[in-house]
Amino acid sequence: MVRKRKIINDPVYGFITIKDELIFDIISHPYYQRLRRIHQMALAYLVYPGAVHTRLHHSLGAYHLMCNAVNELRDKGTLITEEEEIAVKAGILLHDAGHGPFSHALEGRLLKGVHHEDLSLQIMQVMNEDFGGKLDMAIDIFTGKYPKKFLHQLISGQLDVDRMDYLTRDSFFTGVSEGVIGYDRILKMLVVHDGELMVEEKGIYSIEKFLVARRQMYWQVYLHKTVVSAEMMLVNALKRVRELGQKDADGLKTGGAVDFFLYSFDGNMNKETLKQFCELDDMDLSFAVKRWSHHQDFVLSELCKGLLNRRLLKIKFQTEPFNETELNGKLEQAMLKLNISEHEASYFVFTGESNNTLYKTEDEKINILMKDGNVKDISAIDNPLIHQTISSAVKKFYICSLG
Repeated sequence: MVRKRKIINDPVYGFITIKDELIFDIISHPYYQRLRRIHQMALAYLVYPGAVHTRLHHSLGAYHLMCNAVNELRDKGTLITEEEEIAVKAGILLHDAGHGPFSHALEGRLLKGVHHEDLSLQIMQVMNEDFGGKLDMAIDIFTGKYPKKFLHQLISGQLDVDRMDYLTRDSFFTGVSEGVIGYDRILKMLVVHDGELMVEEKGIYSIEKFLVARRQMYWQVYLHKTVVSAEMMLVNALKRVRELGQKDADGLKTGGAVDFFLYSFDGNMNKETLKQFCELDDMDLSFAVKRWSHHQDFVLSELCKGLLNRRLLKIKFQTEPFNETELNGKLEQAMLKLNISEHEASYFVFTGESNNTLYKTEDEKINILMKDGNVKDISAIDNPLIHQTISSAVKKFYICSLG
C-alpha cells in the first residue's frame, strides 16, 4: 500500500512524481537533504550567474530520467521487476550523495585520497542500516554486482541518466545551448540486448549529438578558463590554510566540520568521520573563505578576497606546456608587485593542465544494436563527423598569474 505520494515541480522537466515509500524516505533523509546545500557546478556561477542549481536538483532530475528509461525498456519487453525498479531509482538518487563542498572543484583536495563515489557507497550503506536493509539491491546495482548489468549501466556508464541530466540541466541553468542533447530521443532509442544496455541503430545521430555536446560543454562551461582560475584559487586557499595550520591552527579554525578535515583527518573513513563529512556543505567553505579573508596572512587573505569579490587570477590556455622562462618571469613580477617571497608568489603564479576526452574507449562502451542484429561500438561506426576525433583526448595547458 502506498503511504505517500509527492509531486515536485522541476524547472527542466516539469512535474516529477515520487510514489514509492522507500524513495520518499530516501529523499527525506538528512544525508540526502544535505545535497540542497551543495552547488552542482561549484564556482561556475562566477562566469554563468544562473548556475546556482544544486546536487539535489540534479539528483531528482536523474531520478526522473531513470523512471522514463525503465518505462521505455519495459515497453520493449525487458523484464524489470518492481523491486528492481525501486532499487535502480534509489541507486540513481544516491549516486552523488558523496560529493563534498563545491563538488569536483575540491575532489580529493579537502578529503585527500577519498573519491566521492566511495563516499556515496558508504552513505548508502549507513542509510541501508537506517532502513533495515531495504537498500541491499540498490547497493548491488550501484556497485555492479547485480546480475542484470544494464541496471548498473543506467546509473554509471558512457550513456547513463546521470550524464543525460547534468548536460541538460547545466545547459538550462547556464544558458549555454550547446549542451542541449535531446535526452528524450536517446531514452526512446535505448534497448537491452544480451543483458547489456545499447542504442538502436536509428539513434546514432542522437548519440553523436550527445557526445559532441558533452565536449562543447566541458570546454565552454566546466573547463572554462575563468572557472578553472577560480577553482584553483580555492584549492590554493586550502593549501595555504593547511600550511599555516602546521604552526598555528587556532586562528584559522571555523568552529565547524571543516576544521576536522583540514587539520585532523588521517584518510580513514569510518562511521563517525562519515557523519562529520555529512555535516559539510558549501556553506561551511563559504563561511571559511569569508573568515579567512580577514586573516593576517597576506597570501590567504588575498586569495579569499579575490574569490569573494571576483578578482580572479588571469589565466591563459595553450596547446603546449609553458616554459620555465615565462613562469619564472611572472613569479618575479608577482614578488616585486606584492613584495612577497618566491614561495608566497607561487600561490598566485602557477601552471597546470586540463583534459577533455569525448569518448573513453577503454571505459564503458556505447554499443549500437544494428538492424541486422550485429553490435558495433560507436567508435567503429562509419560516420566522418565523430569517427576521427571520438576517442582522442584534448589537453590544454594553462598558466595563472596576476596579469
